[in-house]
Amino acid sequence: MLKDFDFDATVVGAGAVGLACGRALSKRGLTVLVLEKEGQIGQGVSSRNSEVIHGGLYYPTGSLKAKFCVKGRRTLYDFLASRKIDHWKCGKLVVATEEAEVGRIEAIFEQATANGVEGLAHLTGAQARALESELNAHAAILSPESGLFDSHGYMLALQGEIEDAGGSVVTSAPFEGAEPMSGGGFSVRVGGEGAMTVTSRLLITAPGLSAQAVAACIEGYPAQDIPVGHFGKGVYFRLMGKAPFDRLIYPPPIPGALGTHYRKDLGGQGVFGPDLAYVEVEDYSVDPAKAAEFARYIRRFWPGLPHGALTPDYAGIRPKLHGPGEPQPDFQLHGREHHGIDGLMALFGIESPGLTSSLAIGEAVADTLTETQ
Repeated sequence: MLKDFDFDATVVGAGAVGLACGRALSKRGLTVLVLEKEGQIGQGVSSRNSEVIHGGLYYPTGSLKAKFCVKGRRTLYDFLASRKIDHWKCGKLVVATEEAEVGRIEAIFEQATANGVEGLAHLTGAQARALESELNAHAAILSPESGLFDSHGYMLALQGEIEDAGGSVVTSAPFEGAEPMSGGGFSVRVGGEGAMTVTSRLLITAPGLSAQAVAACIEGYPAQDIPVGHFGKGVYFRLMGKAPFDRLIYPPPIPGALGTHYRKDLGGQGVFGPDLAYVEVEDYSVDPAKAAEFARYIRRFWPGLPHGALTPDYAGIRPKLHGPGEPQPDFQLHGREHHGIDGLMALFGIESPGLTSSLAIGEAVADTLTETQ
């Protein structure tokens, strides 16, 4: 590698996707710096989600979401097992609670089959109830490859692999801007107590909710290449009492998201969420009054939900590229063909299934940035 730079590659954002990019680049022998503005890794989108390993059911065939989700899920299970990170391939039921929803879950089955998702099965209502006795189901689809995992343990493992390869993951180190250098590479300004400027041959931006703001801080980045971003907030409620189902339970998706679903977390408790509400600022409060709305929705597939059994848990915000009523777009990985800057990859709209897809995204970013090196 060239020795004129402090680092071969600098990654902005130490969430699951940023760390996976750093790991993939480290595997190729590059020296990597990962910058994180928060005091710990994975404090943004990566720590405020359902920790679900998605099968790849819903996404348009040929899209980055479909490709990365299926590939990333397969790779992720191997990664978790080999590193003894807690996970559970519990399976998922996509449930039609009435005849009117059957066509919607049939469309999901066809989409998932086209995407190469393994092991799918059509279930009658009786077959679904034989698996989950308290479920209200007119029909269902079984996805046995779906599951849950310890996302923080996963991110710690990614960090460890970067550092084992000689890289650095630095927290409390906000990215403040970058300028392309004559002859290639970037001068990267880092804030915080140890404010400094470093040089890097490659630059990858994967900061989740801050993707648009970070891109705007790169000198020469064309404003027209920065997609409009939206904050999609979702809240979760935890069940007080025994978890009713072992498998993930998903009703048909809602516009713009997968909808409020159920999971039995790795600690054995039932959790419901997220819903979707567009917000203007990062607000992680959970309104207890939403419990009644959640309860009405949940009773469609679990009529036995006891009254008063839901308690506010947490909220997450997804970096969406579409507003209310707009079609949901694909992941966006913007390389030189988009913005015209050599050595730069900017990621936008990495929401669900970004966590499941993270290893595959990291490999794709590393392949693109190193193929001509």
